[in-house]
Amino acid sequence: MEQRARVTNAFQVGLVGGLGVLTAILIGAAVTQTATILTYIGIALFIALGMDPIVRALTKWKLPRPLAVIIVIAGFLGAVALLLWAIIPTAVTEAGKLINRIPTIVTNVVSNDLISSWDAQLGGNITAAADGALEFLTDTTNWPTLLGGVLQVGFGVLSGVVGFIIVVILSIYFMASLEPMKEYLSRLTAASKRERFKKLTDQVALSVGRWVMGQTSVALLHATVLFIFLTIVGSQYSLLLSLAAFLLALIPLVGPASAGLLVVGVSYLSGSSYALLAVIYYLVYLQVEAYLISPRVMKRAVSVPASIVVIAALMGGTLMGILGALIAIPVAASILLIIREVWMPTQQLR
Repeated sequence: MEQRARVTNAFQVGLVGGLGVLTAILIGAAVTQTATILTYIGIALFIALGMDPIVRALTKWKLPRPLAVIIVIAGFLGAVALLLWAIIPTAVTEAGKLINRIPTIVTNVVSNDLISSWDAQLGGNITAAADGALEFLTDTTNWPTLLGGVLQVGFGVLSGVVGFIIVVILSIYFMASLEPMKEYLSRLTAASKRERFKKLTDQVALSVGRWVMGQTSVALLHATVLFIFLTIVGSQYSLLLSLAAFLLALIPLVGPASAGLLVVGVSYLSGSSYALLAVIYYLVYLQVEAYLISPRVMKRAVSVPASIVVIAALMGGTLMGILGALIAIPVAASILLIIREVWMPTQQLR
């Protein structure tokens, strides 16, 4: 009887364990299938949190919160309209110019002294590979194949447009219903801890919102100053590079340096005469941004140690690309705030 009971118990443990593994696999598959939707929701939520400090500032001026939300939403839609009307079409035109200069860029890479020395050591393999790539790229009939097919490219563009619209709509919804959402979440906690939970969620939302708004302001200043510089030196891709720099500069520490490498690399490889000026510009600007601009703008947000910023950006980028890198840092800031406000005081009482 004892042996039979042991066998039955082992069978039950194995069955439960197998069901647990199967459930985990199903949950993982479901998350993978809905990763795009979850990304849209995450982006929209962070946009709403970034706008929330503006709403709070308007309410301090004795404006009712619904009216403040309407004003912020109107400003947000105006910014989206400006992006679609003026910035995106010009950036697409500049991207076409950059694509047309791909043969020149490939030629400049091959003729580079360092690359030439490597090519000599490898018996001309780099030149042969570059010539083959150049021949393939200059043949326009190969472009659909390179991009994965015309139909697939069309679906990709359509998906991007639909995703953009979804993010805009969700952002407006989250901005309008942020307070009711926090109130609903507080009801999921015990009544004795509800007030503390409300204060904590409000502090997390405000800190993350300040971080998003502050980092966006720093990135916007980065892109604006870069656009002025590139326009002065006569770059053909001033708006395109500034838009790319804005997206990269949203990531602290890593982003601005990556934007600098991108601008200098494109300037140098396209044969522009201002490549050295671009190097000097970024050497100066990155110091000014790191020691003067960012500390002043971000002083009221949750401070995140530099090592955690790099780790969070790398992990988020690995999991979800550049969007993951953007979202990972506010998440890390929220976790640090919760540790500081909840876990550390608990440890002091023990």
